[in-house]
Amino acid sequence: MLKYRLLFGTLMTVFFTAVVIFDGWLDGSLTTCQTDDRTVQGTILCILIAGLIIPAQLELSKLAAAKKLKIFTPLSIIASILFASTWYWQQLIETPPQICLFFLSTLSLLGLLLYQYFCYGSSGVIANCGASYFSIIYLGLLSGFVLAIRIDLGIWPLLMFIFVIKSADIGAYAVGTLFGKHQFSPGISPGKTWEGMTGAAVVAMIVAVLFGVICDIMVWWLAAIFGLCFAFIGQFGDLVESMIKRDAKQKDSADNVPGFGGILDIIDSPLLAAPFAYLFFILFEAA
Repeated sequence: MLKYRLLFGTLMTVFFTAVVIFDGWLDGSLTTCQTDDRTVQGTILCILIAGLIIPAQLELSKLAAAKKLKIFTPLSIIASILFASTWYWQQLIETPPQICLFFLSTLSLLGLLLYQYFCYGSSGVIANCGASYFSIIYLGLLSGFVLAIRIDLGIWPLLMFIFVIKSADIGAYAVGTLFGKHQFSPGISPGKTWEGMTGAAVVAMIVAVLFGVICDIMVWWLAAIFGLCFAFIGQFGDLVESMIKRDAKQKDSADNVPGFGGILDIIDSPLLAAPFAYLFFILFEAA
């Protein structure tokens, strides 16, 4: 299991890096200053995120069904993709993303209530609409901040964020598997240990400092803080999905990716961390 996790984790990271760099080459982000006017950015990344949302929504819907909850997948997929692509569309319509998010939140809730009314009537209104709205916010709104980092801050901060989060995942799994003895959260994820968390923090800090200094994103000590913070935030994001799976009595969200499980098992840690990473970069952009 460890070798599959390391192999496929590395391959997926390389693939994502290639997509982001190719995307930046197409729209000029690699050769133009961030403050200059450019063509619309992040097209391929936006398509990739939208493509990942579809199976992730289906996986989350199956987990919800195990608890007899209905996620309105047709509407939830569309709404999630619209949320995730907010920063992309605001480049075209020149509307602040906050305004777009406000109207999307309202329209999504209205759409879910209408779907409930016409398909299920008054049976399970709070449960069904609540589960569907949660899936939209969890997969749509949170993933939108990945695109926000790419468009507002650039390619290298995005890659720094992804590499830190995923290296922390791999570090936690590798060290925890080899040396883990003291459980970190036995009630939710018995496999997580403090030794694994230590491995996650050390690896994440090293990767963050290398990225921060080599790519001139931030000073080394601030990059070390970034790595330490997001090692923990990323692992907490993993715990959130573990809570959902444990509630549904499922080990993995699916079995499509060897060593990982499903798409949800891959994107869980960066999902929750993305808004905090965006805020961190915005606050310390000049450092």
